Parts: sequence; C-alpha cells; structure tokens
Amino acid sequence: MSESTPHDAVRIGIVSISDRASSGIYEDKGLPALREWLGKALKNPITFEERLIPDEQATISQALIELVDAGCALVLTTGGTGPAKRDVTPEATLAVAHKEMPGFGEQMRQISLAFVPTAILSRQVAVIRDNCLIINLPGQPKAIAETLEGAKNADGSVRVNGIFAAVPYCIDLIGGPYLETNDEVVKGWRPKTAVRPSH
Repeated sequence: MSESTPHDAVRIGIVSISDRASSGIYEDKGLPALREWLGKALKNPITFEERLIPDEQATISQALIELVDAGCALVLTTGGTGPAKRDVTPEATLAVAHKEMPGFGEQMRQISLAFVPTAILSRQVAVIRDNCLIINLPGQPKAIAETLEGAKNADGSVRVNGIFAAVPYCIDLIGGPYLETNDEVVKGWRPKTAVRPSH
C-alpha cells in the first residue's frame, strides 16, 4: 500500500447480547473477542461502537438501528441465536432488515458443523439495513473466531471458508468503506475489477 492511498477509516458496531453479562453476573467475553479479532483481521483504522445488552427483542432491535444511524458500515452481534426461549437475536435482527443475506447464516452453520454436531441448532442471520451489514455470530469467543476465519486443516490450508472473506466486497456493494484484510488472519475476496489499485 502506498502512502498516497491510506486505508479507509471504518466504524464498526459490536453488540454482546446476554442477560447475565449485561446485569453483571459474569464478565462479558463477547465484546473483547470481537474487538481483538477485528483488530487483527483488518488493516483499516477502526472506531468501535459497543453495546452490552440483555436478551430483549425490542432492546436489540433499537441498538441495531442506533448503530446503523451512527454510521456503522458493519455490525457484529454475539449471543442469543440458539433455540432457547430467551434467544431472540435473529428475530430482533430480521425486524430491522431492509434485505436478508441468507448465505451468511448457511455458511456459518457449515463452518460450525466442522466442529460440533449441534451447529444445526444455531439460527444466526445476516441482513442489510441502509448502508450497513449486520451479522449475528455465535456466543463463544472460540466459535466467533472459527466462524469468521473458517476451519483450517492441520497444514494451515482452508477446509471451510470463513464468512469474513465475503464481508469487504459486500460492504463495497452497499456503499461502505473499502475494507482491507490481513491475509494471514482471513483473506478478503473481491473480483479483480473491484480491487483498488495500491498505487
């Protein structure tokens, strides 16, 4: 990258959804995991907008709307995507959607199935609202990283593609900043015509 083309700044919303963590019963691990992973994966300067909220559908929907209105190009949520009664993150996300992006949910379950058979119980969705991509991720830090990066073989080659490889180009298509990935973490993919020249 030449000095004449600096990396676009990006505002990213990260939302941890948990009754117990939001009420202080235990320490939230979702926000630190998202911050750390994104900091490693992206070359762009990132401003984080963070929320730690309970499993309340209206509260989640409101937080997502606020983050989109605040100018986030990407919002990642963690938690509340299983079949339990209090798991309402997908419903809250779909309620604010302008478009659904079902491929993300399909791929997240494929990745998780490489690790656990209970991945089919996960209901994560991804949607677009205005110029923002919103993705529901699993609740555990290890599963968050696996979902974003994909499953790798013992030699480091990719066994199942992670979902983040498709995120930069998706954000291009909806009018967001040009995201650039650190390939050793996850390699963002674009068609050649969409790659920004570095000089």
